Amino acid sequence: EAFLANYPAHVQETALGLRGLILSVMPAAVEMVDPPGKCIGYGVGTGYKDLICTIIVSKAGVKLGIVGGADLPDPKHLLEGAGKKHKYVVMNSAADVKKAGVEELLKAGAAKKAR
Repeated sequence: EAFLANYPAHVQETALGLRGLILSVMPAAVEMVDPPGKCIGYGVGTGYKDLICTIIVSKAGVKLGIVGGADLPDPKHLLEGAGKKHKYVVMNSAADVKKAGVEELLKAGAAKKAR
């Protein structure tokens, strides 16, 4: 919460809602706050190679970064970005955390890392 304190209320609310979803899907995830990178990472360990997803914050909003998202099924067409490996889902409000397909992307990302 201290990391998010300098962001607008709607960003804080969205990021905390997304954090709750991530931890419900991956209760054993290691959470890593990166203030200079303006993100919070979640993975199976503390290294970059262990990452599954990230919460990327800015004054304007929140993005859910999915490591290896370019290779995941995305039937709801939520993933954006020009990256060849990593993609993200734009979260404009806390309600977007509950959009159809978000939880499935998290589960697919976690399953991919477990392999």
